[in-house]
Amino acid sequence: MDSKMDTKDEQVVSYVINDDANTLPMDTLDPTGVIVKPKWRGTPQDKRDMEVLGRHQVLRRNFKFLSMLGFGSTLICTWEILLSYIGFVSTNGGTAMLFWGYLVVLVGVWCVYASLSEMSSMAPTAGGQYHWVSEFAPPQHQKFLSYIVGWICMTGWQAGLLSVSFLVGTIIQGLIVLNDATYTFERWHGTLLVWAVVSFAVIFNTYLARRLPAIEGIVLTIHVMGFFAIVVPLWVLSPRATSQDALLTFTNAGGWPSTGLSSMIGILTPMGSLLGFDCCVHMAEEVEDSGRTLPCSIMWSVYLNGTMGFIMAITMCYCLGDLNSVLETPTGYPFIQVFYNATQSNAATNVMVTIIIITLAACCVSLVATCSRQLWSFARDKGVPFSDWLAFVSTTMHIPLRAILVSLCVTCIVSLINIGSSSALNAIVSLGVVALLSSYYITIACLVWRRIYGDVLPPRRWSLGKHGLAVNIASLIFMTPVLFFAFWPAATPVEPSTMNWSVVMFFGVVIWSLIYYFIWGKRSYIGPVRVVKRDLE
Repeated sequence: MDSKMDTKDEQVVSYVINDDANTLPMDTLDPTGVIVKPKWRGTPQDKRDMEVLGRHQVLRRNFKFLSMLGFGSTLICTWEILLSYIGFVSTNGGTAMLFWGYLVVLVGVWCVYASLSEMSSMAPTAGGQYHWVSEFAPPQHQKFLSYIVGWICMTGWQAGLLSVSFLVGTIIQGLIVLNDATYTFERWHGTLLVWAVVSFAVIFNTYLARRLPAIEGIVLTIHVMGFFAIVVPLWVLSPRATSQDALLTFTNAGGWPSTGLSSMIGILTPMGSLLGFDCCVHMAEEVEDSGRTLPCSIMWSVYLNGTMGFIMAITMCYCLGDLNSVLETPTGYPFIQVFYNATQSNAATNVMVTIIIITLAACCVSLVATCSRQLWSFARDKGVPFSDWLAFVSTTMHIPLRAILVSLCVTCIVSLINIGSSSALNAIVSLGVVALLSSYYITIACLVWRRIYGDVLPPRRWSLGKHGLAVNIASLIFMTPVLFFAFWPAATPVEPSTMNWSVVMFFGVVIWSLIYYFIWGKRSYIGPVRVVKRDLE
């Protein structure tokens, strides 16, 4: 296989599928026939991993550890997202929930991403969760579960791109309100800004695709330095709450029957700020020495972002100021009011908010990369309509160009919902959280089954060792209540305008995927396990 891959005029590679002795040509899964120069094919181990996984190298491996650390850290934007949704936890649980909830979530997500990191070392593929389910689920359910997880994960990332683009657009509107009290906060303005942000991200992912690793390193520097540029002024200039009020006083402003219930709903703020580190996985086929680099970059991103997020959570607990004035801010974002209350200066507030806008816009760049690779990989396995068309890889740019453009179109079209109903768009934001959590849950549950009842796990270069099963089970225990409360609205009484419609959207996606599966997908979808050749290891 290696000798074939080193031949310049190679166009198609054939291999045997381990399923009823059927054979399929490589162009069934990779119809592009793209040739990648040897210097972009990664290490000998990368070539061997691709051979074992039954894949052909069509993307450039130009990411290394530092650029992937930047990719994961800046896509998650933990401290920036925490600030953006500070109003939600202030209503449900208060600053005490922000502090203690963040600690609980940090421990829980460590278990989740440690589990995913180990799987990324076993099978470093852009498919991520749906590939792992295909390998580790009970044999009779592998194809079906893998297909459903593919749709859920793809939906989660597309919703995530929309939600962060929307966040950037409306934060810009909030900054305009701060500087011009006569400005009217129009929803269609926000939609146009979403289009501008996602178009900016697409330009970086196409014309500047080869520079993306270097750009991620630059943004990582802004992400870290900007953190200090915001935390230090807040501690120096803000009024300080007592430890009793900041860390021990829970609130229930959502009208729920108990403060405990309100706090469980409020835990979604720290959860949302620490969700999505599997983004690195979907870049697996563009990472050098991915079997080792991926798990290390995921876990170090968790450590870096987790630490900065925790410091920002403490900062907000003590420096939030008067809660009523913060929540009633005309800007629409409490953190903008917190900045202004601390500095008493429009100029200083503009600079601090601009830092967040820049990092969140950079987050959208990484999100477009992640969304497109997830969609491209699933199309490669014929899991979506128009799979052959979507699986196209540009022969000059070496990127899944059509998948990138589809991600752009999906975001622009769905953002139109905001013009008619902001609550519907907020439900799509919640949908991203629910979908990604569900994909983690099913994937790790399949890994637990494999550890207990299945064959020996594939070799990996990053391992949890003898603690693997305990960590996997702990992550499932942690995610169970979080998934349950992710479907709840923020406050009562619940009306159509305040309802969390993500539950309808989530099961709508599942139902649609089931319909497509039984009509078309069951015949066309090629579960990744069918092309895996573990006997070569």
